[in-house]
Amino acid sequence: MKFLVISDIHGNIENIEKLENEFKNADAVLFAGDFAEFGKEETGLPALKSLCKKHETIFSVIGNCDKPEFLEELEKADISVQKQLVMHEGLAFAGAGGGTIFTKTTANERTEEDILSDFKIIEEQGDVEWDNLVAIMHNPPKNTDCDAIPGGIHVGSQGLRDFIEKYKPLAVITGHIHESAAICKVCDTTVINPGAVLEGKYALMTAEKKDGKWSITSTELKSL
Repeated sequence: MKFLVISDIHGNIENIEKLENEFKNADAVLFAGDFAEFGKEETGLPALKSLCKKHETIFSVIGNCDKPEFLEELEKADISVQKQLVMHEGLAFAGAGGGTIFTKTTANERTEEDILSDFKIIEEQGDVEWDNLVAIMHNPPKNTDCDAIPGGIHVGSQGLRDFIEKYKPLAVITGHIHESAAICKVCDTTVINPGAVLEGKYALMTAEKKDGKWSITSTELKSL
């Protein structure tokens, strides 16, 4: 399966339009949250509507700039995987939204415990090997190439990193930290922060199943 991997639209509908060919070539779209512009929550809904017009198969969470109740709009559009486990073409998708408490100036800052509670449905499945799981988390895991701000300070979530190390998903899609567009590994899990669509950044990912086992066969960071 070919995935278009995006995050952090922040109201920039123009750049969504510029990705027309990438949407057409993708089997599905993975979006890691932040529909709304900083401090302008009302820009979230137009961005959501623009995104939904581009592809029929989208898996998404909300970000720290999106009001918590905006999750209802994603559920109405049938693209949310936050607090859910969604199966599609043999892959499992689950998500956690919002960002950890940092500046206290954005609409959806949460404790690590609250963010991790979105993945409770994974815990409830019991002893399952999650080699087919794609986890979407707006907030990146700690101490990776995907969570560093200027000065080399890692601001990701230790709890989300612990989740990855415990459940070992096939891939993790994240965002939030615009400065840290990167592809890296936590254990055997591929972690992608595509950068912000706001800044014209995105990523491509391909997953394939061979001999009964899923693997990530290609990843690439891109920009407009």
